[in-house]
Order: sequence, then C-alpha cells, then structure tokens
Amino acid sequence: MNIIQKPSKMLLAALLFGFFSTAAFADPLPSWNNGAAKQDILTFVKAVTDPNSKDFVPQAKRIATFDNDGCLWTEKPVYFQLLFSIDRIKALAAKHPEWKNTQPFKAVLEDDMETLLASGKKGLVQLVMASHAGTTTEEFSRIVKDWLANSKHPRFKRPYNELVFQPMLELLAYLRANGFKTYIVSGGGIEFMRPWAEQVYGIQPEQVIGSSIKTQFELRDGKPVLVRLPEINFIDDKEGKPVGINQHIGRRPILAFGNSDGDLQMLQWTAAGSGRRLMGLVHHTDAKREYAYDKKSHVGKLDKALDAANKNGWLVVDMQQDWNRIYPSSL
Repeated sequence: MNIIQKPSKMLLAALLFGFFSTAAFADPLPSWNNGAAKQDILTFVKAVTDPNSKDFVPQAKRIATFDNDGCLWTEKPVYFQLLFSIDRIKALAAKHPEWKNTQPFKAVLEDDMETLLASGKKGLVQLVMASHAGTTTEEFSRIVKDWLANSKHPRFKRPYNELVFQPMLELLAYLRANGFKTYIVSGGGIEFMRPWAEQVYGIQPEQVIGSSIKTQFELRDGKPVLVRLPEINFIDDKEGKPVGINQHIGRRPILAFGNSDGDLQMLQWTAAGSGRRLMGLVHHTDAKREYAYDKKSHVGKLDKALDAANKNGWLVVDMQQDWNRIYPSSL
C-alpha cells in the first residue's frame, strides 16, 4: 500500500500562503533595534514606494546617497585611506631618501601620528599626491585590493573591508529592493573606493562619487592607459558633495545619510527638495563595540551637522541604542 499521499490542494495552498506570508513580513532590518529610528526608515520607504500614497516617488527619482567613512564603515583611529597612504609612503621610501628629512613624510617614517595630523589638510594632501600618483588606474586598483587583502585594523585585527556596518548593509539592500538607486558620496578617493565597493556594499563603480586626482591618457608600449597625476581634480567634501551629486547623478536625492560635518551640505541639499525626504546621521556613541565621538573629534567631527539635525528634525541614529550589532561578523 502506498502510504505517501499527495497533499490536498487546500493544504498546498495553506503551505504556500504561509511561506509567502513569512517572506513578506520578514524583518528587512534585523540589526536595527525596534525603535523610532527603524520605524522612521520603514515608514519613509513605504510612503514613497506606495502608488496610492500622496508621497509616492517614481522609481527613477528614488535616489539615496551615503557618505562612506564613519557612515558605512569605521573611520577610527584615522581614515582608512590615510592608513593606506602611510603604508604606501613606507613602501616607496627607499626611492625617496629626501623624505627622511621632509615633513610630513618624516612623521610617517617615524610613526609620529601627532605631527602628521598637525600638518593639517596640506600635509595630508601631500601624502595622497605622493602615494597615489604615478600609476595607471589599473595598477592603482590592484594596489588597493592587495592592501585590503593584507592589512588589518590596529584594534580589531580584521581586514578593513570587514569593518563595514551590518545595519547599513541591510539598509542599502532594503532600499534597492524597493527600487532605490544607492550611491556613495564620500570625501574619500573615488578610485580608492571603486575597486571594492561593489563586492562589499553592492554599489557599482559608476555609483561611487568621491574626491579625485587628475589623470591623463598615454600610450605605454603601444597600449592606451590612464595615468594618475600628482594634481587635485575635485574634492568631494562639504560644499563639494552637492556639486558632485549634481555632476554625477543629475538628480537630487530623496534620502541622504552621513555622520559628520563634512556631510552637512549634502543633507541640506537633500532637504531643500520638494516632497517627502529623509536625512540621517550615524552618531558614534558605542565605545565598547566601535568608538564614541562627535563634537571634539579630529576625525569625523560631528558638531554643526548634529545641531542642524536636532533643529530640523532629521534622523539621528544612536549607534549604541539603535543597532543590536555593528559588524557582519563578531569581533
């Protein structure tokens, strides 16, 4: 006797209903604690994607922009691209004996971070120019990938591209699942981020906007290449962010996230548009699981932007209170 019977149509329908109901009501932001921040995001996305909502936004206009350093991944003890530049300077030092007596290179070679940071923006630009230029775009991409594969964070002892924020990865995926285009708009180097952003964030290279140095076309051994020059092309920070958004995207975002005063103008530009919008800041408040800093920090200073958020009712995400986990894997 065959004791295996086919399920009835009613049973099959019930099973399918249960499956799809579970999928439909699965939490898209499981690393976010239930609270006002999470609810604000869910409510916003529902409002702008529901065709019957007065706040409905056509898919083509669903643009979301995110800062990178401190917003999508950790930025302490200093910006990771600065650590990359430091390692590059040390690797190239044998070819530049003059660096031993020239600042800010001397500070790098002596591991004098205090003097290096005191050199300010001018000194940091010097490091970037010396460490990032002189290669082709393909060579630079390989150098960045090799550095990420072989370098580890001084505190967490993990590759830097593992120190991305799991809640923000979920937010990026949730937005894309609801018809948003997600962009990085960062003060970091555009060609420093592009080699790994797609794999880590799911953000394609053409949707990465950042600072850049000039490049020029050359023929090397009969092969066309783009060579990186020691000249600034564009600084994608503060007032530069709305400019970069307009140049690269041509649409004003309806959602923008940052974490520092360098993102203030991007949030202001987003807020100034018509219709419903969401402006957010990641506030680093968790010294145990990550770092705690804001108004007095030399890296990722959050002062004027925090005041503007509180004044204008923008979303401020408290890392300690709103996130039940920080990174994709336990540290």
